[in-house]
Amino acid sequence: MKINNTLLLFLFFITTISFGQAISEKEINGKITADTITVEGIKIVNSSTEKVTVTDKNGFFYLFVKEGDVLVFSAVNLVTLHRRMSKQDLIQDILKIQMSPKSIALKEVIVNENSQITAENLGIIPYGQKKYTPAERKLYTATSGGGIDGLLNTISGRKAMLKKEIVVENKEQSLSRLLPLFEDKYYIETLKITADYIKDFQHYCVDDASFTAALKSKNKTLIMFLIVGLSENYTKIIADEK
Repeated sequence: MKINNTLLLFLFFITTISFGQAISEKEINGKITADTITVEGIKIVNSSTEKVTVTDKNGFFYLFVKEGDVLVFSAVNLVTLHRRMSKQDLIQDILKIQMSPKSIALKEVIVNENSQITAENLGIIPYGQKKYTPAERKLYTATSGGGIDGLLNTISGRKAMLKKEIVVENKEQSLSRLLPLFEDKYYIETLKITADYIKDFQHYCVDDASFTAALKSKNKTLIMFLIVGLSENYTKIIADEK
């Protein structure tokens, strides 16, 4: 009889505790806001009970919680938020939750006076992608279609004309790289090119494939080595013409 009374007392306490827990649990009405970010489909997990819900298109959600439960709010585009439920949270008509959008980590770009901001160093296009000059773009447009368009452009001579434009453009680019490298004094005193022939000699240099390649790669040592040899050949040509 005594054992039965003890068992009944034990069951009474268990029932009382369970009933108390059930009473303390409450369905809350919440609303999530996030600046300029959609609030639909945000996942809310009660880590204490493992109950899960998601927000509607307006950011509203409903979930059973009790004091001390920890809610986890997460979404792909938002910073995950953990919130422990307090008595104050449970008595609110609408529990308001503010979430923050995730920042997108961009590759750092250091800009100085010699730097150029390009689509490559900003990470917009991959490095090494083919770049077209204006003349090359014209030729590509005229020939990339193939078929009858490519044939007509060949017959009309447009393709040949565009190829000449590319040659001229390449020479202009090479000259723009060469001009700042040496002063007139260097041409006259070191290379023995008279002042009247400096511009002609520069054009002579950029006709040389090895020299233009060195200019493009900005190899100053190779440029200085090649220009000496070119100056010797050029002075012989001038001497022969005279």
